[in-house]
Amino acid sequence: MNLLVLSIAALSGLGALLAFLLEVADSYLGFYGECHIDINEGERELVVHGGESLLSTLMEQGIFIPSACGGRGSCGYCRVKVHEGGGPLLPTETPWLEPEEVKDNVRISCQIKVRGNMYIEIPPELFLIKEFRSRVEALYDLTDQIKELRLRLIEPDTITFKPGQYIQFQVPEYKECPESVYRAYSIASTANEPDGITLMVTKVPGGLATTYIHEVLKEGDEVAFNGPYGDFYLRDSDREIMLVATGSGLAPIMSILHQMAEEGISRKTTLIFGARQKKNLFYLEEIEAFKKRIPGLEVILALSSPEEEDRWQGERGRVTDVLEKIVKNGANKEAYLCGNPAMVEATVELLTKKGIPEELIFYDKFT
Repeated sequence: MNLLVLSIAALSGLGALLAFLLEVADSYLGFYGECHIDINEGERELVVHGGESLLSTLMEQGIFIPSACGGRGSCGYCRVKVHEGGGPLLPTETPWLEPEEVKDNVRISCQIKVRGNMYIEIPPELFLIKEFRSRVEALYDLTDQIKELRLRLIEPDTITFKPGQYIQFQVPEYKECPESVYRAYSIASTANEPDGITLMVTKVPGGLATTYIHEVLKEGDEVAFNGPYGDFYLRDSDREIMLVATGSGLAPIMSILHQMAEEGISRKTTLIFGARQKKNLFYLEEIEAFKKRIPGLEVILALSSPEEEDRWQGERGRVTDVLEKIVKNGANKEAYLCGNPAMVEATVELLTKKGIPEELIFYDKFT
């Protein structure tokens, strides 16, 4: 028995060693020389050095593909069509792609490397996405785990975005991060003050970006980001609006509320904001002010695990428990959700059962 265990351990160790050696070999030997990338049948033609992922190669050329996870392969957003030069479909791509997309040459650009000449296709509007330099104007705690980060733009000095969209924040090299990485954060501020943006950042244990923002970044520091991205924005209709957020998922919802207040949108709207304990709620004064500015707005706060000292008189349970109670049917309703993936998935399932078509449920889920 001991011999069997030792044999298995030896084989596992050998497999890990081979995987490590292959990674090292690719790092040192994976130089593929000069490569040509044709984008949209000659709309842009790039000459690059091979060896990096398609996502990072395009980014280095000032072409920014949406990527909520910053190229870690955990969101599936960075889709492009690769008609030539992409190599075989990888196992790390297939979970994100529908069979129709595979047939249409859609690939996950952070997972494939530039190893030769390529012909790719991207939406033309991605050429309009810009890189911005900014300065940290304010940085303070909303809760013990969530910081508000206010950035004042330097160059370009204004940004145009739809309330609800997100940017990709560049984390520079620092002690815990040997190379620069990007992470996605939704914009929480109004689009009518285009010289700056506000973000909300939840601390993730061991997270490269959140550790940097919570523990390293200081007021006055210069930072870079690119964007805007995303199709999470308020649709123009006469339908009733359901806004659902947990934690820092409140960020894009706040931007949408700014829009509604500023444009005089008075459609019947319900905001459900959920947290674990009372100490995890924030922006309560700002939300109360929106109730006065948006005639059709109702706000429901819910705690899933209130503490005794909270003396909580509001709704108890998860946001889905609240929705189960208040949504009798989905007729003439649309929903906007932002929070962790489990919350979003459970809420989509509930609302579709209530009769809201999935095409009228819009969401951002954290990755």
